[in-house]
Amino acid sequence: MRNLIAPIVLAGILGLWSPAFANEVSLHKHSLEELKSVCDKVGGSFSQGADVYACGTDCHGKPGTACVVDCKADQTCFAQVIGGRRPTDLTNALQAPPQRSKR
Repeated sequence: MRNLIAPIVLAGILGLWSPAFANEVSLHKHSLEELKSVCDKVGGSFSQGADVYACGTDCHGKPGTACVVDCKADQTCFAQVIGGRRPTDLTNALQAPPQRSKR
């Protein structure tokens, strides 16, 4: 029985500790032009299809997929971010907050 409990406890601890889990957050409606403009400003990679458009960054000013905003025409956009962040706008959805210095 002890051999079964240890792996379960370890898996639970690692699951709570891991910042790699993505968090999906609903944002307001944003036009293609709005998202493209912010995407360009933060150094992301913009893409679009028939009625969908998206921007992805590495969360640090380069193209990537760690921080992504997906939108469908005339619908609410969704941000996918790493960790427990709760972005409220396009810019902070596509950029990680600045690191605070430890004193």
